[in-house]
Amino acid sequence: MTVNFYHYNLEMAHPFGISRSVHTVQPTFIVSLSQDGKTGYGEATQNRYYGVTPENLQAGLEALKPEIEKYPFTTPEDFYDKFLFPKLKNFRFLMAAIDEAANDLYGKLQDKPLWQIWNYKIDNLPLSTYTIAIDDIAVMREKLLEKPWPVYKIKLGTEHDIAIVKSLRELTDKPFRIDANTAWTAAQTIENAKILKDLGVEFIEQPLPYDQYEQMQEVKAASVLPVIADESVRTEADIKKCIDSFNGVNVKLVKAGGITPARRMLTEARQLGLKTMIGCMTESSIGISAAAQLLPLCDYADLDGAILLKQDIARGATLDNGKVMLPQTGGTGAVLL
Repeated sequence: MTVNFYHYNLEMAHPFGISRSVHTVQPTFIVSLSQDGKTGYGEATQNRYYGVTPENLQAGLEALKPEIEKYPFTTPEDFYDKFLFPKLKNFRFLMAAIDEAANDLYGKLQDKPLWQIWNYKIDNLPLSTYTIAIDDIAVMREKLLEKPWPVYKIKLGTEHDIAIVKSLRELTDKPFRIDANTAWTAAQTIENAKILKDLGVEFIEQPLPYDQYEQMQEVKAASVLPVIADESVRTEADIKKCIDSFNGVNVKLVKAGGITPARRMLTEARQLGLKTMIGCMTESSIGISAAAQLLPLCDYADLDGAILLKQDIARGATLDNGKVMLPQTGGTGAVLL
């Protein structure tokens, strides 16, 4: 294989605010793997919360590049188990970008989409949410009116969270899903859930800090709304930790380490009776197209990253009023423009 990488600064269409940060530009790192005239792509975005920057992604890839190019690539699973995981188990964002590229390359060499290689059916995929990020309430209202959508994710973690939801509810009767990004306490979550349920909210995502599994057991037992793990589910080992603390898990490729482990995590979660969701980190269509291949394993989806950008750098999976349209071309279907 031949390894290349690219840096981009993805400009957001609107400032993207969550409980702990706000950004107008999303730096991203693209990895490409080429073999026999085909090129696969993968992506990892900068994330300060997880200590990830384009600089350390590049340094990590450059250190491994000679070994990757010598590796006798056969399947993504072999490459992940025998090479990527042993080398990069503590740097999952980089592992994810490389694993996505390996899966994309494999599918392109087979000239089949990954979902087809895995014998998944795509006739009943979950709709993707559209995210309304934290801002002044008036701005959040404008964002919602700008994008009529069948289901919304509302970012919370302010001093006036209930007021935000009440105000947005005036504008639409579509379902809301709440993401507090670790900003609430157990007591807040339990009390907020009572109000939010009456406001048409379906579930609450990651209300408490990632390591508070015991406190989340209390929340799960008392909350009138289901609770979904995000920051609390990073690796394959975390799925079992979530059984008693959450009703479901939001798996993201960059946290998990790529398509290969994410696919295993979603499969295990379903077997354990947890609801499953595939999410994103405001990636371009490179990362979104990779995550979209796993939609047949999911009850919920949050794959709006590319449509939150002012301009995409790739083409691949698309969203049509919440419906994710999977490419029929090989691999993930992603192509860098």
